[in-house]
Amino acid sequence: MARKSGSSGEKTKAELRAAATRLYARYGCAAVSVRQLAAEVGVQAGAVYLYFDDKQALLFDLLDTHLTALAEAWEKASRVPLDDPLARLERFICFHLRWHLVRKDAVFISYMELRNLTPENFARIEAKRHAYEDVLDGILRDGVARGTFRLADTRMGVFAILGQLNGVNVWYKEGGRLSLDALCAVQMDMVRGLVGMNSQRELVQAAQ
Repeated sequence: MARKSGSSGEKTKAELRAAATRLYARYGCAAVSVRQLAAEVGVQAGAVYLYFDDKQALLFDLLDTHLTALAEAWEKASRVPLDDPLARLERFICFHLRWHLVRKDAVFISYMELRNLTPENFARIEAKRHAYEDVLDGILRDGVARGTFRLADTRMGVFAILGQLNGVNVWYKEGGRLSLDALCAVQMDMVRGLVGMNSQRELVQAAQ
């Protein structure tokens, strides 16, 4: 079936993506019908198929678009080279937090809806997830090689750090006790411990 083209078509497709992201995050992909999704956007149910072959295609599109945008944003954020692995780690931590905290629904479904992908689509999404994880793994490996970090297994370090950072999405509220800058600083201080470095507080205490 032919897809709509032009600005109106792209606008509707973007609205369908946004609506699916909201609904899937709230109810789960399996519980959201095409009719419900169409009603959210204000189109007929059949119009959804002008943009996506089926719900599987839509789910894959959401996850693929999310991870593609993440990779592109990181590429832009990391264009200025940094030689110091600690500085590169801090840049990664702050980037990850700032990018993900304004996309909570997309982040949620990118993890929780993986089980609803076909094996082929799952493999394609996992490849993009691993590519992003490899960025952090490369930073940790470089830090270990230079003696900056002390980690027995950098891949486990990746999982520990990303698990800590992704958990922030559950409880962080903008306008709360911590500003985003303060959050980044606190999380980075915690990550220092994960990679075998003293925290800033410990360094201050040692200097006194």
